[in-house]
Amino acid sequence: MSNVRGRGLQANALGMVDTVVMAVAGSAPAYSLAATTAVLVGAVGLASPAALLYCAIPMLGIALAFSYLGRIDVNAGASYSWVGRTLHPFLGFISGWALVISATIFMVAGSLPAGSMTLALFDDGLADDTALSTVVGGLWFLVMLLVVLGGARLTARAQLLMSGVELTVLALFAVLAFFHSGNALAFDWSWLGFSHFDGMGGFASGALIAAFYYWGWDVTSNLSEETRNSRRTTGLAGLIGVGIVFLLFEAFTIAVNMILSSKQIEENDANVLSVLGDEIWPGWGGKLLIVAVMLSTIATLETTLIQVTRSLFAMGRDRTMPSALGRVHPRWNTPWVAIVVVGTVALGMLVAANSLGTVGDILTDAISAIGLQIAVYYGLAGLAVVVAYRKMLLKSAANFVFGGLWPLLGALFMFWVFAESLGELSRAAVVIGIGGLAVGLIPMLWYWRQGSEYYRPARLDASHAVETDYVPDDGAAAHSRFHEGLPTDF
Repeated sequence: MSNVRGRGLQANALGMVDTVVMAVAGSAPAYSLAATTAVLVGAVGLASPAALLYCAIPMLGIALAFSYLGRIDVNAGASYSWVGRTLHPFLGFISGWALVISATIFMVAGSLPAGSMTLALFDDGLADDTALSTVVGGLWFLVMLLVVLGGARLTARAQLLMSGVELTVLALFAVLAFFHSGNALAFDWSWLGFSHFDGMGGFASGALIAAFYYWGWDVTSNLSEETRNSRRTTGLAGLIGVGIVFLLFEAFTIAVNMILSSKQIEENDANVLSVLGDEIWPGWGGKLLIVAVMLSTIATLETTLIQVTRSLFAMGRDRTMPSALGRVHPRWNTPWVAIVVVGTVALGMLVAANSLGTVGDILTDAISAIGLQIAVYYGLAGLAVVVAYRKMLLKSAANFVFGGLWPLLGALFMFWVFAESLGELSRAAVVIGIGGLAVGLIPMLWYWRQGSEYYRPARLDASHAVETDYVPDDGAAAHSRFHEGLPTDF
């Protein structure tokens, strides 16, 4: 299916530790908590921990789907390739397009907080200046763009540093919150139940926002062509990443319920974590958590850039988007055309967003819109694994549960959340979310008519997948259908 020309991506650049760190950084625990907690509390109130818990269960099903599919198809496009080869190429393209659009929107939703958090280190008042936050956030975005352009190894080193500091700070405050004595409320087990949701519509809107919290761990699959032993490593790292961020999300949302008042949350909608830090550790707490959020935001800008550029690289390679997107830099082995295009578009959108309102307003609509797009491509991947493994599901209990039932339930949950939440979201969020997907029909139909091989796929069937030995980096022919340095079933 793939039309590989010239050099491939940098094979075997990442190991297991690198990939787990990428998965955690992709979900951006500190950023998600800071930017999304006020949105989640606004939607479901004290049920925030429950929304995260009940979204984690189907999310693990989707992570299992990515793990099983990654074993039989190593492709930087991930769900774009898997869905296209199992369900239908049109659905595969929409799956890839949903990731591209959601990631591009996130460049705005992520760059603004990166700027405001940096400014908050110097003056809290400056953090609310949308124009200044745009400038500083744009500079951070450019730095990450250059790091991603510099190659997978450089990207991994930067990620280890940023995420290492972030996770150390978060772990410290999770422990300190547990021993905090000035609680506004005592812990209540009902926060993990359904009693605080406003009906099924309220639960769906909360689950949609919770999906945004977790989103990003699947960057490991987009890095599969650059990972050692990727058939095992990328899927396992994604599962570990979901587990780690789930524990952090639960600890901090419970701490928010116990320690902060609804007024504090409402007045600090884009900076809840800093206020929580000040309550737990007056003086230093807020500043330390601002540093964690800043690093988390910058780190997830990096992983999101990886996701969108690797997806566009796969699309360019398959001629479902302009073929130039499939070009790889001869020195850094990165899809440099895709990186430049994404950087230009995202910076343009970041400047345009400056005129739309405050940081908090922009985040609310962007998060909800991204949630709709996440639900689409995660749900399609959950269906894809059932089709790919359909002949093997009854061969063992593990295959049936982990490769079939759990991913299927995860997919159905994602589609249900998508449908239920449409009536609950603002018009702006729906227009951004659905309109962004609809735009993808234009390149899809154009390149389908141009005769791209992607639309005549080799069907993905786990029972026929062939495990092959590694192809040495210098052993693949110029037009080889193998990914250099990687096992593949092609």
